[in-house]
Amino acid sequence: MGMSTVPRNTYRYHFKKDRRIVHTGITNDLARREAEHQNAYGGGHIVKVGYMTTRDAALKWEREQAMRGRPTRRRLPL
Repeated sequence: MGMSTVPRNTYRYHFKKDRRIVHTGITNDLARREAEHQNAYGGGHIVKVGYMTTRDAALKWEREQAMRGRPTRRRLPL
């Protein structure tokens, strides 16, 4: 009996600039995403939140963050 597994291939993160969270999001490539945000925000860094998770779980977390008032924007591709 085989169990199908869903890959845990998505990171959750906060992008911080000057100790302030300016973006909350998900990605499958932290280094690329950090470079994109640094370009867009003129500096800053990513703080990974927890372990890698499934894309569905990460999307749920991202929606919850938005409902709590965290800054989220879906301008950049995953």
